Order: sequence, then structure tokens, then C-alpha cells
Amino acid sequence: MAPVTADEVKALKNVAAKLRIHSVEATSKAKSGHPTSCSSMAELMSVLFFRTMRYNVHDPKNASNDRFILSKGHAAPILYAAWAEAGLFPTEDLMKLRTLESDLEGHPTPRLNFVDVATGSLGQGLSVACGMAYCGKYIDKASYRTYCLMGDGESMEGNVWEALNFAGFYKLDNLVAIIDVNRLGQSDPTPLQHDMNTYKARLESFGFHAIVVDGHDVEEVAKAFDEAAETKDKPTCILAKTFKGHDYPDIENEMNWHGKPLGEKTSIVLEHLKASLIADLPNPAIPAPVVDAPEVDITNIKLSEPPSYTKGQKLATREAYGTALVKIGINNSHVIGLDGDMKNSTFSEKLRNLKPEQHIECFICEQNLAGVGIGIGCRDRCVAFVSTFACFFTRAFDNFRMGVISQTNLNVVGSHCGVSIGEDGPSQMGLEDLAMFRSLPGATVFYPSDAVATERSVELAANTKGITFIRVARPVTDVIYDNDEVFEIGKA
Repeated sequence: MAPVTADEVKALKNVAAKLRIHSVEATSKAKSGHPTSCSSMAELMSVLFFRTMRYNVHDPKNASNDRFILSKGHAAPILYAAWAEAGLFPTEDLMKLRTLESDLEGHPTPRLNFVDVATGSLGQGLSVACGMAYCGKYIDKASYRTYCLMGDGESMEGNVWEALNFAGFYKLDNLVAIIDVNRLGQSDPTPLQHDMNTYKARLESFGFHAIVVDGHDVEEVAKAFDEAAETKDKPTCILAKTFKGHDYPDIENEMNWHGKPLGEKTSIVLEHLKASLIADLPNPAIPAPVVDAPEVDITNIKLSEPPSYTKGQKLATREAYGTALVKIGINNSHVIGLDGDMKNSTFSEKLRNLKPEQHIECFICEQNLAGVGIGIGCRDRCVAFVSTFACFFTRAFDNFRMGVISQTNLNVVGSHCGVSIGEDGPSQMGLEDLAMFRSLPGATVFYPSDAVATERSVELAANTKGITFIRVARPVTDVIYDNDEVFEIGKA
């Protein structure tokens, strides 16, 4: 991009002031929210939404738009303010924040057309962003880029470091992670506070191009995003040194202001913010997307050929899963298998061996495995099947819980279930999986008893909205159904 000009700097500063004002006013009216968490990231949001990201504001779900995930979902008011200032909806609607009649909830959900995934359970956004970026680079082969803004407190989550490992390994140079290092958590300062050198060393050790910036200097921030766009063969992390409650007199960088409106200080803060505002200065023009994302049809997924087994034949249902995954993968190039280093046990390797471009190895990182699956499925780009031992999905349960709120389409396959793998011991037994997935609103659970039922379960799951779970076993079992048996969801 062209170097940032003095006029751009002035306009971007002005947008940041507007975003702070909206965040204070909306949370004050709602009598709840996180205005100080919004304030630390105002310049980041200004530069992202009004200089860096390429998107059609009137078509937020456009396949060619750049993607943005606010992983620190409690800062939702400033996300809403950015879209309002961009022109998607009237700024007056921001005053409906956290009211029953409004979809502007305390944390963002896809009830809003500009939100791809729900956030608020911290640490999950980057995994989803990795899935989006992987899809963009390796599956869609399109120009759109993915941005994920995280808090420094949530960056302690193990889920984040699983995602960082994935992004570095796959050289996702179309991914930009942003950490808002505002130093203060909810009840204590964060472990590293403003030790930016340690942050930088950690990110670089995971294969990232790490850039430390003053997060309140729009020129520095703009240059960092430009540098990220020019960086090849590695993802970028912008480490923004910021201050919680920045530009709020007597509140900036002070503890005990997390998650509460400004109360009696509201009028003083608003007066201060509005004094810096240039009222008649227009917002910068939003860059248009490069319209090159391919058209994708992931409806009516079918097996390439029907099951072909003999009654009484002995075959493990996990192996039949691998066969079925190949059959639907042959018929649609946007059927993607993902695994957690168990592909030779779940038999998802059958797809990898035949169609390596349709399989993603996520290694022993089950939370990230779930998040990447959610990410590649966003905006109906792929049909994702994620598999590993059923017992190991317990650690990814929160990702699935948030996936329900995200209106996610994700197919989960758990192998080696139940006590039938007794010789391996209880640590390998999937005993909680049925209860876990049945507790997810709208989830569909399949427990096929033979190879024929397994293949048809895979076919049905591929066409079922929401989260599905297919439970398969390690031991060989008899084929009991005819190959032409018709199966329906909800009927044994």
C-alpha cells in the first residue's frame, strides 16, 4: 500500500475517537459492558476497518471479503461501533446494546450478519481464524485475508498456543494475529504486563513474523499492517502495546475498571473525548475486496457409490468411516477431513492418501482441531469432518459449545469409543461422548452398528445442519444390514 499520509492519520485518529465515544455511551446506557477493554483497541480497529481490511460493507458475508474475528468478545461494543461507522446500520442503534429487543448482545454472535463465529469464551478465536486462513490459502486460493484480534489475558490460553503452532507450521501468510497488550486483566495485571520483548520472542519461536507497535499510534499501526501484507511464507502477529481505558481521564491504566460502565465519570470522559473530535471530518473510504473467491456448492453431498458389503463380513465401523469419507470426498472437492495425528486409527488417512489436498493434519491439539474445522466451514466454504479418539474430544467440548452459539456446521467423528478397547485402559475409553454431544442444543448423534450404517451416517451428516457426532468403534463387528437399507435421522 501507499505510505500513510498526514490526512489519513488525522482521519483515522478521528475514527478512533468516535469508536471510544460510542463504546462509552452504549455501555453507559446499558449500565454494563467493557468500555475500558474497547478503549485500548480503538486505534487498531480504526486502522483495520478504515484502511487495511478489504470488504463490502453492505454484503458482510461476501466470500471475497477479508475476515475479522474479535476473539476478545467482551469488547463487542467497539466491534458494533466500527460496523456502524462503516455504514452497515445507523449509529443510533448502538444505544440498544444489551437490550432484549436488540441482537447487539454483550458478546458477538452470528445472529448479526457481520459476525462469523460467536466469541466470549476466551482463547478460541485464533483457531477459527487459522481455519479461515487455511481455507483461503490452500482451498479457495483466493486473495482474502484473515485478521484475529485477541487480548493479552486470553493469550495465556493453551488453545491460543495450539493455534499459533498450526499457523506457523502451515505458513499462513494470509493470517494476521493482533494481541492488544493492555497490561491489565480483570483482577490482576497479566503475567507479562508490558514485556514486549518476551512476547516477540515467543511469537517468533512459533514461526511468526512479530511486530511490536505503539497501539495508540495510528501511523505505526498502519505501517505494521502494510508490512504484514508484504510478508511471505509466515503469519504475522502485531503486538500492540496499549493501555486499558486509554484516553479516559483518571481511568487509563488503572485497575478495577474491567467489565463495568464508567458511572459518575462518564460525562467527564465524554467531554474529554468529544473535545478532540473533528465533527465534519468524513471517515476514510473502505478498500473494496478482490473478488476472486470461487463459487462453492456444498449441498446434496452423496456417496460416489453405495456400500458394498456382505452380511456377516467383519469390519470395524472406524474403517467404514474412512471409506465413506473418500466416497463423499471424490464427489465434492470441498469435503475436508481433519485429524489429530490419529488418521491411521480413524482411517481418515484413506482420504489423505487419495486426495491429500482435502485432508488437514492438526496434530495432537484437539481444541485447535475443533476450531480449525469450524473456521474452514465458515461462510459455507467446506464440509468439515474432524476425527480422533472419542475420549479426546472432552477437552474440546467448550469449542463445540461455542460452535452451537456460532451456528456452526461441523461433523465430528469419535473412534475407539466405549469399553471395547479395554486392554488399552480407561484413559482411552470414550465413555462421556454420548452425554457430551447430546447436551449440545441441535446436535445430531449417529451411533452406527455396522459398516453399511456407518457409510450412510457419514452421507447424512454431510447434509445435516449444525454439529453432528458419529460414534465409531475399534473392534471388527459383523455387517448386519443389506447394502440398500434406507436410514433416516431420528429412526433406529
